Amino acid sequence: MRQKGYQTNAEYIESMMKQFKLVDMREQYRDLILEAESSAMDYESFLVRLLSVEEEGKRDRRTEKLRREACFEAEKRLEDIDYGFNQSLDRDKITELGRLDFIDAGENVIIIGPPGVGKSMIATGIGMNAISAGYRVLFANAKELVDRLYEKMQEGTLRETLKELNRIPLLIIDELSYLKMDRERESLFFQVIRHRYEKNSLIITTNLPMGRWDELFTGKLAATAILDRLVHHCHILSITGDSYRVKGSKQSVK
Repeated sequence: MRQKGYQTNAEYIESMMKQFKLVDMREQYRDLILEAESSAMDYESFLVRLLSVEEEGKRDRRTEKLRREACFEAEKRLEDIDYGFNQSLDRDKITELGRLDFIDAGENVIIIGPPGVGKSMIATGIGMNAISAGYRVLFANAKELVDRLYEKMQEGTLRETLKELNRIPLLIIDELSYLKMDRERESLFFQVIRHRYEKNSLIITTNLPMGRWDELFTGKLAATAILDRLVHHCHILSITGDSYRVKGSKQSVK
């Protein structure tokens, strides 16, 4: 049955699928028709097949978009962790965090340990799980994040930037160790923590035990104010042991 205004049914189908942005149906419907004919598929099953193709395609495109926007330094998964190399890694706790219940609860994660033990890898792996579940994620180096906020403050667009950060369910702040904040940057960092408190989740990786966080800020009072909000609803993962990077270097030398 030819639709009015169209020379062929194929033209109508192409036009409507394009109008309704049914990208994957449009690309695959001819093959799916042949598949349905060859398998004697009933109408309902064929409709389900069409919809599932479109659903899967949209999900894949959204996941890819979220992955690009997350700005991971390297895409690592929790399945890639070598638990045999470092016995201090708490597999059960990492697996629990990978289930993402802490995001739904608006809780935080602090990962503490020396350089090279896999802190960023674990944080990234959790972030990748979150993206697969449909959450927006942002991975940011601590110094670069604070410097960016400082620039936005000088430009007069800080409020908009903070609002955008607050729309992201999981913010990963990596390497909160290699900086000493002045009062202005400390205030900016505190605003990030305060605005996310009990609403959205943070993962922070650091080399410094929490008892030494006063070295990052202007003093114990500022460190305490920040830690109070971070650890109120928080999972703390402490890692010891040798560096994965040193392990890799030794293997290369051998």
